[in-house]
Amino acid sequence: MTRLRALGALPTFVLLVGAAYCLLPVAWVVVASTKSSGELFATSTFAPGTSLPANIAELSAYRDGLFWSWLANSALYAGLGALLSAALSGVTGYALAKFAFRGRTLIFNSLIAGVLVPAVVLAIPQYLLISKVGLTDTYLSVLVPSVLSPYGIYLARIYAAASVPDDILEAARTDGAGETRLLWSIVLPMMAPGLVTVFLFQFVSIWNNFLLPFIMLGDDRKFPVTLGLYTLLNQGNTTPALYTLAVVGALISVLPLIALFLTLQRYWRIDLLSGAVKA
Repeated sequence: MTRLRALGALPTFVLLVGAAYCLLPVAWVVVASTKSSGELFATSTFAPGTSLPANIAELSAYRDGLFWSWLANSALYAGLGALLSAALSGVTGYALAKFAFRGRTLIFNSLIAGVLVPAVVLAIPQYLLISKVGLTDTYLSVLVPSVLSPYGIYLARIYAAASVPDDILEAARTDGAGETRLLWSIVLPMMAPGLVTVFLFQFVSIWNNFLLPFIMLGDDRKFPVTLGLYTLLNQGNTTPALYTLAVVGALISVLPLIALFLTLQRYWRIDLLSGAVKA
């Protein structure tokens, strides 16, 4: 009996160890952001300091608030890119799931192959294409490649096949609804939870993207927060005080993602409850 209890507790222990492994860096960032530059390098304890307000003020004053420009750029790239990506994925996924046309299987298989291709492999070809049309070092050079998401289209296609009944579509067409009205009034509301998932995945992917902005952008006023913090770390080799600003910036840059997860979690909960009521 004791051995069975020990085996039953093993998965819980493994999960706790995994959670601690994932949360330990986050805890360090939170604690380190409260310390001054001297405390950050002089102590290695998890005891918090009292310099968080001063660090935030110093970060805000760095080059006339350049960090907040980086944060706004990330919000633009991730927010608009994820919104356009979710819309494109929804329409494309619906078409692949509900319309029979020549080449549909080939297109879907190509999307599956696109999911397996690492982003680093596509970075250089994307740069060459963007350079050909003269869009390098512009906001569009980061935004345009972020709109198309093979994985998002794959998810939307699977969700459309499962959540949009053919009987409802045929009934709406019989009542005289056109394809555009059908898409806006029936299909997209049914696919909303799946599209929210696509939006979330793409938002996080674009927000955390480093390689694409690193290749495309030269003007640091257009940098996203990931690339901006990287430049702070590089300058920290000669100016150690900038390490503290990079740590505080890393903490602040995580907060929008946490807020987004909490907001969308609430949306999913409401949607599940409404689905249960309809059932």
